[in-house]
Amino acid sequence: INEKQKIVALTSTDPQQMQSEINQLLKTKKLKIYMIAGEGTVFLLLLLYGIYRIRKAYDTETQLVSQQKNFVLSVTHELKTPIAATKLQLQTLLKHKQLDEEKREQLLQSALKETNRLNRLIEDVLLASRAEKNELLLNTEAVNVSDLSKDIIESYYKDKMADGSLNIQIQPNLTAKTDKLLFPSIIINLIDNAFKYSPGNPKVNFELKGEGKNIVMNFSDNGIGISEEERERIFQKFYRVGNEETRKTKGTGLGLYIVKTIVDAHGGKISLASNQPKGSVFTVII
Repeated sequence: INEKQKIVALTSTDPQQMQSEINQLLKTKKLKIYMIAGEGTVFLLLLLYGIYRIRKAYDTETQLVSQQKNFVLSVTHELKTPIAATKLQLQTLLKHKQLDEEKREQLLQSALKETNRLNRLIEDVLLASRAEKNELLLNTEAVNVSDLSKDIIESYYKDKMADGSLNIQIQPNLTAKTDKLLFPSIIINLIDNAFKYSPGNPKVNFELKGEGKNIVMNFSDNGIGISEEERERIFQKFYRVGNEETRKTKGTGLGLYIVKTIVDAHGGKISLASNQPKGSVFTVII
């Protein structure tokens, strides 16, 4: 029996009963309206949430594609530069065989520096590939990290120490269980990063000290610093500080990703804080 038939039937019954039935019918009708409205609202919310998730996934994928594209361009440039420089230096040596010993030494040292730069880039790409495939296996042993750190810095940054732009403080005879082949990547990438984002008159400090059973490395600079919103993303692969269109610094976006991967593999921690009056401080604890 439908609602109209119910109303007709009620006209011949008791008025109070009729009013009660009418009120019940109205209440039932309101309940149905609320149910329909509620279901519609839930459906709309689910639809909006679905659109939001799709848009977010699309934006993330677009950003990743853009970062990968910039990575390829950066690597291409980073590969070509040392190759071209080394080629020019070797051609100069071959063409001008009567160069004095000092000039020959300068050209050879410059070629060696560019070769080391190329080697580091290739190592970073290979390390990132191994890390992505979870193939970054550690071969740890007790290592005198004080001596190792000093050797690394003297090999790669002798000129920086000579001109005063790099200052080091290394506590002697510190030993840690580490992979001596991967450990250098932590120091090299973080010092490179400090100089990369410290234009003008850079002042970079490296400190190695012991705290209890751990070793602590502090890398501080007087550079442009890193904003709060970017700090959560700087350890992502391919991520680089700033806008891709306006960024002038060289790099591939792999350095900090590799550092964090190696530190995590050692069971250590890496953190970032602001330096005073400007710049950044990276702290590694292993």
